[in-house]
Amino acid sequence: MPRFFKQPFFAWFSPSPSRLQRRQLRQAIAHIIGDQPSNLDVYQLAVRHTSAAKETKIKGFRESNERLEYLGDAVLGMVIAEYLFKKYPFKDEGFLTEIRSRIVNRESLNGISRKIGLDHLIEYDGQRGRLMPARTSMYGDALEALVGAVYLDKGFNFTRRFILKNLLSHYDLDSIISNNTNFKSRLIEWAQREGKELRFEIISENGSSQYREFIAQLLVNDEPFATGSGYSKKKAEQSAAEKAFEKLELQ
Repeated sequence: MPRFFKQPFFAWFSPSPSRLQRRQLRQAIAHIIGDQPSNLDVYQLAVRHTSAAKETKIKGFRESNERLEYLGDAVLGMVIAEYLFKKYPFKDEGFLTEIRSRIVNRESLNGISRKIGLDHLIEYDGQRGRLMPARTSMYGDALEALVGAVYLDKGFNFTRRFILKNLLSHYDLDSIISNNTNFKSRLIEWAQREGKELRFEIISENGSSQYREFIAQLLVNDEPFATGSGYSKKKAEQSAAEKAFEKLELQ
């Protein structure tokens, strides 16, 4: 682990960070992106979760990494789409869309965020580092926000190289292609073959606004068949589909 990660790096989130604290943050970001940041503030914003949003001069507007996440999501998706388009010139749109979805899904981005050390830097609920719940989207959200920050700070060409060299290199594309974990889409294909009607419903929500867990129910021909949980509606539906897949003993 780089030496600067062993320091009390959380301190640079204080309202008036010292020169030393800002230097520690600069070192951490430089290690992750492979270059010195020009605009340090935009990276500090990228790791600020909405639960730690700061008041701004604009009344009623609290600043967090959500806007950067929106920007980074678009840039990341476009770069991955271009990469797959060129790498697989004879694959159809459905294949390219599915593989891109597997690369940029929240679980995958959560894992990459941890691998590059971004999880050490996230500020939320007055806490920082690795104390957040394991089943959270904060890691992936912060990674998308980081991509947005890199894009604003360094421009598109640098961001593209960063994504392809520093992020995509952590993936095993052959494994991603051969291992279809999208149980919902596979279950829909099964239902179409068997003439069944599928429907997903969110039947309950638990927890706080920041760590809300959803419970999804899968109905087959309007009959309850399986339930699943997740920290997003989509994840809960995937969980219910996976349970149904196992129950039906599908391959």
